[in-house]
Amino acid sequence: MTMPARPPTPQSHRHQPTALTDDERGRILSELAKDEYASLSVGQVFYRAWDAGCYIASRSSWYRVAADHGLVGDRRRKSQSRSRAGRKKKPELVANVPGQVWSWDITKLSTPVRGVYWHLYVIVDVYSRYVVAWELHTYEDGRIAEAMIEKASKKYGSPDYLHSDNGAAMVSKPVSRLSSLLGIELSFSRPSVSNDNPYSEALFKTCKYVLEFPERFDDYNEAYAYCVWFFAMYNTEHLHSGIGYHTPINVHFRRTSAVTAQRRNLLDRAYRSNPNRYGQRPRPPRLPGRAHINKPINQPTELSQTS
Repeated sequence: MTMPARPPTPQSHRHQPTALTDDERGRILSELAKDEYASLSVGQVFYRAWDAGCYIASRSSWYRVAADHGLVGDRRRKSQSRSRAGRKKKPELVANVPGQVWSWDITKLSTPVRGVYWHLYVIVDVYSRYVVAWELHTYEDGRIAEAMIEKASKKYGSPDYLHSDNGAAMVSKPVSRLSSLLGIELSFSRPSVSNDNPYSEALFKTCKYVLEFPERFDDYNEAYAYCVWFFAMYNTEHLHSGIGYHTPINVHFRRTSAVTAQRRNLLDRAYRSNPNRYGQRPRPPRLPGRAHINKPINQPTELSQTS
């Protein structure tokens, strides 16, 4: 008895001994996803990876894998679109202690030449308001920011979050690579929303509103000298309303107890001498329990009980 012939197996279902393995396809996708290749075509990535010692499969195979995942065409525009979309989300950060969240920004200091500025880079701790790093340069560049962030992280320890606006240096590849290496999560303000970066904005306002601030700096040395004076004064002498009128350095290094005790003793003495002058026993201002960038919904505001 003759057995009926089996229908032929479709070509797509047949085992292909030369086909890419899942691991090889994953390695190709991993190379295509690298930040340094985000603006490059598949062909450019293929040859650069090859020159770097990574040969996985032929260029046509790379294109087939990329096509299967929608990664061909104008990869630069797609990458920028994804990046912008991610930065439109409302940032919501909470700092319960110093060292958790840093905010940084760059402001311009005027020179005698119209359109020419000194660029002041500053990182401030959101909880303590302590300036952990600053740099003064003639231009804005991600590599300068990278070096400043790395130096501050080595000195004080890396924060959990680093918040900024969407300036060129902030979204630069050097800063992105460093944050990934140090385990820092980057947070960005929404475009044209100044309130998303209030700590840096408030710091720059203080920097430019003190009486010693000139309308312009005639040379770099003059600008640098002002910054040295201001940040030393701000960290060690400025009594900040947001941290119970303590200095940033005392809050950052947990040295507020003696100041608070002295304030409490003087208040108690004043209360005992004339209690009718007060509706209730006065207390010195407390440290905040936490600091926020856009307070999360249903996040209670707490006051420190050990200020």
